[in-house]
Amino acid sequence: MAKNEFFIEQRPDGRYNVLRPSADRASATTNTQAEAIDKAKAIDPDATIHVERVRDVGPGRDKWRKL
Repeated sequence: MAKNEFFIEQRPDGRYNVLRPSADRASATTNTQAEAIDKAKAIDPDATIHVERVRDVGPGRDKWRKL
């Protein structure tokens, strides 16, 4: 995966992490998914952002979508 990518994932407490691939810790943590997306764009405007869909389907979360 490229260095200029971010993943937006929901935490167990309901907040959202902005993560780079293979990162040990989040670049940012926000209260809403929209804030996390805005934060990722502010950090690197040219980055590809992958967002976890926050809905449960079947045995787990839905698939990722790319912005």
